[in-house]
Order: sequence, then C-alpha cells, then structure tokens
Amino acid sequence: MPGPLQFEAPTALEYFASLVADDASLSLTEAAVAIGQDDDPGLDAQSVLAEIDRLGARLKQRVPADAVPLQRLRRLNHFFFSDLGFAGNVNDYYDPGNSHLGTVLRTRRGIPITLAVLYIELATQIGLQARGVSFPGHFLVKLHMPQGEVVIDPFTGHSLSRDELDELLMPYRKSHGLVGDFDVPLGLFLQAAPARDVLARILRNLKEIHRSTEDWPRLLQVLNRLVILLPQDWEERRDRGLALAAVGLGSEAVHDLASYLAHVPGADDRAAIQARLDELRRAGPRRLH
Repeated sequence: MPGPLQFEAPTALEYFASLVADDASLSLTEAAVAIGQDDDPGLDAQSVLAEIDRLGARLKQRVPADAVPLQRLRRLNHFFFSDLGFAGNVNDYYDPGNSHLGTVLRTRRGIPITLAVLYIELATQIGLQARGVSFPGHFLVKLHMPQGEVVIDPFTGHSLSRDELDELLMPYRKSHGLVGDFDVPLGLFLQAAPARDVLARILRNLKEIHRSTEDWPRLLQVLNRLVILLPQDWEERRDRGLALAAVGLGSEAVHDLASYLAHVPGADDRAAIQARLDELRRAGPRRLH
C-alpha cells in the first residue's frame, strides 16, 4: 500500500517568489515579513502576520463602529505611536533589523518604510484608506480623508503640512536642479507607491547597508530577492553578478554579467563589466582540492 504523499516545504526564496509573482495578489505586509527570513531562516511568517492581526483586533475594539474617518485616524495614531510605542530607531538607524518587519514588530523601532508598512496595515484594518509614498529620502504615509489628504511621517507620527513637505523636499530639488524655472509640483512627489516599489525600496536599503560593510553573503541574499522582484531590472542582475563573483561563484556570476551586457548595450560601465566578465571566464570554474 503506497504511503502518504509528502511535499517539500518551499525555500525562503520560493516562498517570496510566490508572494510577488502577480501584482493583483501581492500582499505587501506578508512579502515584507518574508524578507526577514534571510537573517532568521526559522522565522515563521504566519506567526508574525497573526501578531499583526492581534494588534489590529485590539485597535478595532477601541474604534466605535460609527466613528468617522478623522476619529479613526486619531485612535490609530494614539494606539500606534503612544500605546504601542512605535518610533524611529534614532540610535541605530542603519541596523539591518530596522528593515525586517518581524524585528520592528518586536522592538517597536524601525525606519520610515517598515514603520509605514505596519501603520498602513493597521489603518486598513479599521477602514482607512492609507498608502505609502516614496518621497525622496523619507518614506511617508498618505491617507485619503473626506476633508482632503493627510500625510503622516511614520518615523515621528507627525502630520506634515504643505510647508513642511516643501522644506523636506528642498534638498532633493536643489540637488536635481528642480528649482526656479524647472520647479515641479509637490503633488508629483506624493503619488501612492505600488507594493512592488515599496518592497524594492526596503530591499535596496538593505542592499546599501550590506554593500557598505562588504558583507557579500548577505548582500547576495538581498540581490536574489531583488532579481525575483524586478526581473527586468538589469542593474540588479549586474550587481548580483558582482556579488556572486565576490563569494567565489564565478560561473553564476558570468551568467548574470553576460545578461546585463546583452540587455543594456549602451551601459556607461560596459567596459568595466566586460573586463570583469572576461576575467571570470579566463579563471574558469573553481576546482575542489
């Protein structure tokens, strides 16, 4: 008599790939939680999501059924920033844990984008329309209210006025020549960010942290996710190739670097990448001794 069917559990990357395969079904919160499995392979994403839902249930108990949106927003802000104590990690801003939702949930400290993901999830659970905003240099949350849009800084919990947003944006405007005759309306910087873009920004934050410390194995983990998330972004494929080479996986690096050159024929760094590719090809596969 044949035994019971057995199925292998998906790997962390396979799980992430299934979550981001289709924009229509992409769950920002679950995919963001899954990123933490790189640093904590034993992380149970469903347990983290259940804890978020428990917080949502506590919040719902504090919001009267007939509460208008402004009342709901005030209850949310008090619950999130005062009762739960979520805030920006000003003491260790570049700690990779700030980009892992499970860690942020446990420590109540994070960076704007991960705090925003949790805030948006709870806002949605009490019927508010909240979206993330990829504002230059500082991720924000935008809520659509009957009296107009409200923009929240998830790092501090403050509601930002138009003047404060203009001030926050000014360094970016100046550095990109967007002042004077080339001024751009503020509203263009307050567009809601798609879930895929939010995940890419979280991963790119981690990418810069690991690249700055030359932590190639952890950088490679992040780049594997970025290539899955953004399969047509050939610069991420190039960067993964360089990381693969750094950890001694020359054959895999050759594939990524060759793909980059084939798809971006006019790349500014073409000569340098071609030289690295030629070097890897001459070295051949690594031999075991």
